[in-house]
Amino acid sequence: MGSLADETYDAIRAKILDHEISPGQHVGIDELARELGVSQTPIREALARLESDGLVIKIPLRGYEATDLLSVQQFDQLFQFRAVIEPWAASAAAVRRADDELGALHAELARADAIQRSSARATADFVEHDSRFHALVARASGNGWVEESFVRTHCHLHLFRVYTATFGSESAGGSFVRSMFAEYYQNGSTPLALAEHRQIVSAIAAGSDDRAGELMLHHIESSRQRFIPALEALSTP
Repeated sequence: MGSLADETYDAIRAKILDHEISPGQHVGIDELARELGVSQTPIREALARLESDGLVIKIPLRGYEATDLLSVQQFDQLFQFRAVIEPWAASAAAVRRADDELGALHAELARADAIQRSSARATADFVEHDSRFHALVARASGNGWVEESFVRTHCHLHLFRVYTATFGSESAGGSFVRSMFAEYYQNGSTPLALAEHRQIVSAIAAGSDDRAGELMLHHIESSRQRFIPALEALSTP
């Protein structure tokens, strides 16, 4: 059983990801405390954590607001940043080949294999796997600065917010975004994201540092080429 602080954090986070609290909307501490049946203290603790997640921002004299969705340009810059640090991290992980980190990567692949793709939560589960996987590769590099830099981007969380923003939308852009997520995370006997993750782990486990870096770069670039057009379609009036 999680602590009250963790449960409060999870509840508010879910509201933001499900767009019950819309991008740019004021986040009322008193209102949330009444709705969740808790004091202001766990609400404030949760909001501080959500601020570090990039999901809320504290405005002087106004309190908290849910952050806006990233723009297409911001997502493109985020992928550019990832293309710089993550191939290096995969290559460094292959040089180190640390048993603990390799075990964690294989365990994460097994966890992804167990995701029920027919369930309503399948896409969310795969996005969470994606986030954990890339964080584990960054950790396996042995460079704490690289790991922290990647984790602080919250890139998959931002992508998932875009995906949930399309719920209930009948627009061509919304349909395109949902189809891209389905293609990447759910279609085929092995989802594309998981297949590429397996290739990266195999290269790391084999100590093939150049190959691991190349596979990671291809993985990030193919994601950019897939998602940026979908985000552009969504942002087109």
